[in-house]
Amino acid sequence: MKKTFSCIDAHTCGNPVRLVSGGGPFLEGNSMMERRLHFLREYDWIRKGLMFEPRGHDMMSGSILYPPVDPANDVAVLYIETSGCLPMCGHGTIGTVTIAIEEGLITPKVPGKLRLEAPAGLVLIDYVQEGSKVKSVKLTNVKSFLAAENLTVECPDLGELTVDVAYGGNFYAIIDPQKNFTGLQDYPADQLISWSRVLRNRLNEQYTFVHPEDANINGLSHIQWTGEVLDPTSTARNAVFYGDKAIDRSPCGTGTSARMAQWHAKGKLKPGDSFIHESIIGSRFTGRIEAEHANAFGDGKPAITPSIEGWAIIYGYNTIFIDDNDPYAHGFQVI
Repeated sequence: MKKTFSCIDAHTCGNPVRLVSGGGPFLEGNSMMERRLHFLREYDWIRKGLMFEPRGHDMMSGSILYPPVDPANDVAVLYIETSGCLPMCGHGTIGTVTIAIEEGLITPKVPGKLRLEAPAGLVLIDYVQEGSKVKSVKLTNVKSFLAAENLTVECPDLGELTVDVAYGGNFYAIIDPQKNFTGLQDYPADQLISWSRVLRNRLNEQYTFVHPEDANINGLSHIQWTGEVLDPTSTARNAVFYGDKAIDRSPCGTGTSARMAQWHAKGKLKPGDSFIHESIIGSRFTGRIEAEHANAFGDGKPAITPSIEGWAIIYGYNTIFIDDNDPYAHGFQVI
């Protein structure tokens, strides 16, 4: 059997987004989380075939659009990438919305706005369109929070590190400059990647990370290294590790949400402040706290509703075959 997928390729501030505009499977479920679980049970070969080599690469990220479960909303989205089928993806949302509006895949109920169902929850979108082009996309994300502080983990070469873990749609271990880590600017990307794989495994072995409202969202998936900014007008800079070999070229939307939640919990960020977040290549998102929640999940811990604004560019159309006769039909990785 040969399966055909129509794709539109773009990048969000440097990181890829491959929107599957044709060929995605029908999914059952009364929420995008249930649909995500159906996809993982029966169709994860599609993710692997389209995201991994030889059709994708280590940084590849993508999405598939679906009708919303709730007719009051505009669209639903499934996120697929080398790291899995994520509950939420910020750069993926910005790229997906840009593609969908410019290519006429979505007709918004209210021009300039979208109500988007993600597996992690409802995400509100505001976008700026000039002519046929979407110039920027602002997403108001799911509630984000600092999950744990001052966890310790042993890192090869560096020794013991202290990390905070925060949630912004996925769980992030945030590694700030400290005695044994001087900042991301002092280390090559391949070294950060190598350390990240070890740290993620060790942190998941030592600690448990589960969303207080949805046990389907669990496990530490990303490592966020921080350091000195490139542009003095930026607030902070990060390099986010995901998958098995990838450093996010964008500032990472859910990672920015997680870091804003960390800063808010520590009294370093308040509503009204702009949080200009740089990526490893210097591209930037603008984050803000849209709302504060003193006891969001009944556990006494504060949370925020963050927003992230960025841009994306479409760069091509792709018709991709996954052929059962191909020994690499379902992709591969070289680690």
